[in-house]
Amino acid sequence: MPKLAKIIVAIVAILHLYIAWFGIFAWQGQGPSTFPDLPASLFEPTSAMAANQGVYNLCLAAGLIWSLFIRDSEWQRKVATGFLLFVATAGIFGAARVSSDIALVQAGPAVIALLLLWLPRVKMRRG
Repeated sequence: MPKLAKIIVAIVAILHLYIAWFGIFAWQGQGPSTFPDLPASLFEPTSAMAANQGVYNLCLAAGLIWSLFIRDSEWQRKVATGFLLFVATAGIFGAARVSSDIALVQAGPAVIALLLLWLPRVKMRRG
């Protein structure tokens, strides 16, 4: 895996660790100030849902981190690709259903990492 791709994969993993922490532990406390457009009364009844989403984000982060430790370069690329596709899909869905900002924050870095993973491979095959 190219060094820059590893860096972006790590950044995406860190982002999802933060999202997981926020959903699991900070939803009720920091949620109202982070999402001021939502009624403050919404955060307590949705805390279990936010925690569940946090666990999903934790799993995405874990998969991306795992990919960084795989020694076989082909399997490393394939595992990272799978988890980055999950992240990008969730980001595109979130952008369509919630806010277009999600596409930039979540799907954008995942797509950049995917391009960095696969563009060098495409160039090598052509040459």
